Amino acid sequence: MAKLLDAAGVPLLLVGDSLGMVVLGYPDTTHVSLSDMAHHVSAVARAKPRGLVVADLPFETYETPQQAVESAKRLADAGAEAVKAEGGRAILPQLEAIRDAGIPFLGHLGMLPQHVLEEGGYHIKGRDEAQREALLADARALGQAGAFGIVLELVTPNVAAEITAAVDIPTIGIGSGRDCDGQILVTTDLLGTSPDFIPKHVRPDELLRERMLGIVRRWRETLPKPRATHE
Repeated sequence: MAKLLDAAGVPLLLVGDSLGMVVLGYPDTTHVSLSDMAHHVSAVARAKPRGLVVADLPFETYETPQQAVESAKRLADAGAEAVKAEGGRAILPQLEAIRDAGIPFLGHLGMLPQHVLEEGGYHIKGRDEAQREALLADARALGQAGAFGIVLELVTPNVAAEITAAVDIPTIGIGSGRDCDGQILVTTDLLGTSPDFIPKHVRPDELLRERMLGIVRRWRETLPKPRATHE
């Protein structure tokens, strides 16, 4: 998959902890381990893509600055060229420690999948003034602390546009409107291969899962019939 995305000219490949749901069958990203992430990062890195390889720091692997650096170094050793973590001002010490260790950092604001259990689901952010002000403050803080960009997930389009105008680093939207500097999607959603669920903000040109099912069914139909057995 990394080779295909690279051939298509994708400039940034995020090995996201969403792999827990779309590859490993977990109900959410909180079950993904650092070992899971390192395994998949290594596979992507072996493709030697021209695009930047970024890896998510999974749930509870950056609770302290020291732990954040150790986790980031493990992913860097696996082949990641940068790491991403969820949160704003609350994780500035971790961001600064990772930065000081020489590892580039990508921020993530808005809907935070690793907080899905405490928030009781996936909710659009920026709908009220308090959320808007918090998102803007977090975005400015991430930029000032040295993040090279910010993923904005499920942020209302007007607030995402405001954040994009307010910070000097690129914003990368996912379900946050067209005014971000860039866009990112889960590959299985974009291709329509997710068997159970595709988010509302994704409109794949084709559900490749239907074609895949057809290919497998046609292959089965061409197999030789088993010989009858007699007792």
